[in-house]
Amino acid sequence: MIDAAPADLPEQAAAPAPRASLLAWVHEGARTLAFCWPRWERLHATPAMLALLLALSMLVSVGAGRLYFDGDALFSWRSMLAGWSPFVLTIWACYVLRRAPRSDPRTAPDSAHLIALLLAQSLCLSLVMHTIALAMKYSGRFDDPAIWVSWLVWLTPVLWGSLAQLFAMMRAGDRELSSRVQAIYAFALACAIGYYFAPHPDYWREKPVADAERLEPLRFTQDSVEAQAPLLEEKVAALKPQRDGIADMYTITFAPYEGEEVFRRESRMVSEVMAKRFDAAGRGLQLLNHREHLEDMPWATPLNLQRAIEGVAATMNLDEDVLFIHLTSHGARDGELAAEFWPLDVEPVTPPELRKWLDEAGIKHRVISISACFAGSWIDALASDDTLVMTASDADHTSYGCGKKSPLTFFGRAMYDEQLRTTTLSFEDAHAASRKIIDKREKEAGKSDGYSNPQIKVGSAIKPYLAKMRARLGG
Repeated sequence: MIDAAPADLPEQAAAPAPRASLLAWVHEGARTLAFCWPRWERLHATPAMLALLLALSMLVSVGAGRLYFDGDALFSWRSMLAGWSPFVLTIWACYVLRRAPRSDPRTAPDSAHLIALLLAQSLCLSLVMHTIALAMKYSGRFDDPAIWVSWLVWLTPVLWGSLAQLFAMMRAGDRELSSRVQAIYAFALACAIGYYFAPHPDYWREKPVADAERLEPLRFTQDSVEAQAPLLEEKVAALKPQRDGIADMYTITFAPYEGEEVFRRESRMVSEVMAKRFDAAGRGLQLLNHREHLEDMPWATPLNLQRAIEGVAATMNLDEDVLFIHLTSHGARDGELAAEFWPLDVEPVTPPELRKWLDEAGIKHRVISISACFAGSWIDALASDDTLVMTASDADHTSYGCGKKSPLTFFGRAMYDEQLRTTTLSFEDAHAASRKIIDKREKEAGKSDGYSNPQIKVGSAIKPYLAKMRARLGG
């Protein structure tokens, strides 16, 4: 005889939901990045899984960020507190989309599942983006001269990921129009804040070589600013006068980038070489942006360069003498010569500006040297029959040796410290020899973006004039 079940027996408990592994979440995150429908029956969102996905996303960003620095780097804990507004808005959008009871098995069981799926997508996307960027860096292509390549590497995954997340939210959420509209607005605002108004924080920054090199921000006093004009006038007034019947060389060196010590060293070295080898002692001006020379040297600003050219023009014999100008800094493809003197805002010098100032000053005989990346873009703007213009690179390649640990740029070292200092007084011969030396050293150093390809263009009128000067100097 079989006993009947007691009437007061509780109903059979429902089967527990499956515990989805981290691998399952990552797998679905990758699938939905390819615009596939999520398979919710394989997933289960728990508080622990949400916390794990969020922690892994942050860990990937922080860890990958460290790999972009070759040397020592310092971690910024405050950066961990930045950039949460987009995440909060995304959570709110998920809640708006999944606040109604589930009626379609293709939609997310609840807002927690939708949030977890977006976190899994972000984790997969971050892994892909950083893998590509780091592969480019360590293959020597991260600093590719084609700026659009770097933008493409970052922008394509970002746009793709944003679109994939929006698709996942629309597919997994409620079908009510009001819910969708609110979610789209929230997601669009999150993207705008995350990618435009508050981009991803920098978790790492370069560590100084030593604590002694932790420099305080520059402080420009009213006295130091007001002293600049009379200081430049004083330096110009101290220039030696021109000598009748002699082709004198006047020089200006211009180093506008305060953050790199190599530019100060090169500016000083070039000035010394020109003074000793080209009989230009007492006929040179140095314009320099450097914290140690705030009060005793004219600053390397566009206005000071223009005034220096005007001052030299008023001193030299415009028909007999030669003006030599050496500019050293970082360079850009658009021809701008980088300037840095924070907190003073210094505009970059461009080739048309320099040409205009020289023309307006009436300076006829010119030798212009540009030690910067992409400096070949200066050639056409400055070239004339009475001008010799030479550069450290062509218009499509970077130069080399302008890092913090470089004693001199490759161009400055070969052209001036080695060739013009001891070997020759011919700019053309020195440049030709330097090209071979630079090519060899760049290959030895592992320069990966191609030969810098230094350029030179010599006007038909300046060539015999410089030959006559060399004869007078005994070279």
